[in-house]
Amino acid sequence: MEEFKEFLKPEFVWALIGLLIMLMEFAVPGLIIIFFGVGAWVVAGVCLFADISINWQITIFLVSSLVLLATLRQWVKGIFVGHTYSKQDAAEDLSDHIGQRVVVQEKIAPPQTGSVELNGVRWKARADMEIEAGQMVEVTGQDNLTLIVKPLEK
Repeated sequence: MEEFKEFLKPEFVWALIGLLIMLMEFAVPGLIIIFFGVGAWVVAGVCLFADISINWQITIFLVSSLVLLATLRQWVKGIFVGHTYSKQDAAEDLSDHIGQRVVVQEKIAPPQTGSVELNGVRWKARADMEIEAGQMVEVTGQDNLTLIVKPLEK
């Protein structure tokens, strides 16, 4: 029974709680729960060196978890997920496709759109003249998700 008391020390309990919380991060996406696990480890470290009451342990847990979450989440998310930007440069997007040659997959008959395949992706396409399926065309512009094309000159 005396050996069991060793496992009930606050630093061991908080370290175990922290480990369990960190393992929960694998089941719940969002990179939030892990900071509460680190907060539990902070409390375990403090309890290792000081004998503090349960009220102080919970306070340190909550404060450290929330501070870590608020200050480090974006940085850690950037490491694991990658950085994303909410705005894209429209001019840059247009220049990516202009001048590329593609094959018409579905007949383009103005004012109706047809379709072309560009880099393995099917796009809506429109042109000033009728273009049959199978014909090679050049991309001259882009209007949202519709490519503007013209037949290649022979």
